[in-house]
Order: sequence, then structure tokens, then C-alpha cells
Amino acid sequence: MPRRRVGQLGFADAAVSRRGNGGVDALAALDRLVDWAAFERLLDPIHAARRGEAAYPPLVMFKALLLQKWHGLSDPALEAALSDRLSFMRFCGLSLEDKTPDHTTLWRFREALAGERMDHLLAELNRQLEAAGLVVKAGTLIDASLVTSAARRPRLDEAQESPADPQARFGTSNERGRFAFGYKAHVAVDQGSGLVRALVLTPANVQEVAVAPALIAAAAGTVLADRGYDSEGLRRELAARGLQDGIMRRRRGRDLTPAETARNHALSLARRAVESLFGTMKRTYRLGRMRGFTQSRNAVDLTLFAIAFNLRRWRALAAA
Repeated sequence: MPRRRVGQLGFADAAVSRRGNGGVDALAALDRLVDWAAFERLLDPIHAARRGEAAYPPLVMFKALLLQKWHGLSDPALEAALSDRLSFMRFCGLSLEDKTPDHTTLWRFREALAGERMDHLLAELNRQLEAAGLVVKAGTLIDASLVTSAARRPRLDEAQESPADPQARFGTSNERGRFAFGYKAHVAVDQGSGLVRALVLTPANVQEVAVAPALIAAAAGTVLADRGYDSEGLRRELAARGLQDGIMRRRRGRDLTPAETARNHALSLARRAVESLFGTMKRTYRLGRMRGFTQSRNAVDLTLFAIAFNLRRWRALAAA
């Protein structure tokens, strides 16, 4: 598979590099923290070019998608930004003389990321974060949040599925009882650092407790969760893994004791970090509504968010 050669610096790059204003280059600072060679090895099998064309190095494309997440850009807007923003070019490893990828090339590369590769990329980042001593492991916060589909919500007199997004479903939150048509993002967050440790995307009708075993595979310390996870089966799973029970209790046909009520209140305060993550996901990263029409595409988008979020969090923790 032919690959483009990029990043060959010329006289113009040397001249521009001397024009710095002495300020902090956030992208350059983040770039220095990460062992990108490990990501390059995971991405190397991807060839996302038209038949017969030389492909861009996958790491260049992956970094471009991270920039897209951080800046909330569409594919055409990312194409334009890569052409005229020097900090974007430098972060991706492009020189002023390199032709930048167009929006269809960016789309094809994102399509090629579907499947287990995204899980491996998030796992590699978390391995590096742990090696840097940033994963606290005092506890793990697990939770889920509804994200509406990009497709039109079916009306009550229609089938409960969408031809445009056949995997989307109606689901309701356990706490508020509100319905949404789309998907459910399930996450595990490291207590203390706020880093995303695991992530699963399901149709909106999948119950939180059914996904919990996948989330606690990377858990440590006490697992904190809301009432939607209150089940004897999950508590047995926690005990078998040597994890502490921080699950809030439901009434189950009786009033909670004062001790149970006080415990629930304390756990709800401790769980605020995961609610903050969902707020960032939906407001800053504009994931209050899915962008794709299949579960696999949306899973790529959501995992890219988790990687982008953790990278920014790494820089913030390293600078503290």
C-alpha cells in the first residue's frame, strides 16, 4: 500500500518557525507528552485512500480527527483548517509544502476506524496515562447517559424503529423517567483524575446494569454508581473482583432507612465527576445528539471523544 511522504521541512517552514510570539503552544505541549509511535503501530494497517492513490500516514489522519474533536469542526471545516492553521499542520506532522487531506479522505479514514481498533487505541492511551502516574485508582465511577439519534424520532403511530438509523431505540433514564430515541453512552471514570477508563455505546433501551460488567473490567477501589445499578448480581460481581460496593440503593417496595438515605446522599456527591464528564461531552464536544446513522459509526465518534478528552486532561494534570 503506497503512502505519502509528508513532513519534509523546507525553507518556508524554517522561516515560519522563527515567528513564534513566545506564548504557550498547547498542541505542541500535548504532543510531547504522548508516545505516538505506539498509536502508529495500531493504526498502520489502515489504508484510507481511493484505489491506486497513495494514502496519508494513518497517524496524520488520526491526529487530524483529534483536532476535529477539540475544535468542533465538520469535515469540510477541518479540511480548511488543516490548510491554513500552522499549529494544526505542525501537530499532524505536515509541512507547508504538503497537500492536506480533503474532507472525503477524512471521512474514509474515520470509517476505517470502526470495530475493535478504537478500543485498542483508548486502551493504549490509558496504558500511557497509567505509566505517567495519573490514574489514581481510588475508585471508579460508572454511569450512562442517553444521546439522541441523528435520525428523526418516530411518531407514536409509526414503528418504533427508524429506517435511517435501524439500531437506535427508545430508552428512558431511571432517575427522571424521560424518553429519548437513540443510544446510551456507558462510561467508567477514574475517581480523582476524572479520566475515562472504559466506554460502551448501546441502543438506548439497554439497561445500565447489563453493561456494568464490561465497565468494571478496568475498575479499581470502590465502584460508585446510581440506583440503576442496584442489583444483587452486580454486587456479587464486585465482590468476586475484589471491588468495594458504592452502589446507591433503591426503595424496592419499602422506604429506605435513614442510614441508607445518608449513604445515597454521600455517594451522589462523590459521583459528580461523571456527571461533569457527560456535561462536557454534550456541551463542549457537541455530542448531545449523535452524528452518524449506525451504531458502529457513533461508537467511533464517542471513543474519539474519550481519547480527545483524556489527552486534554493529561495536559491539564501534567501542568498542575
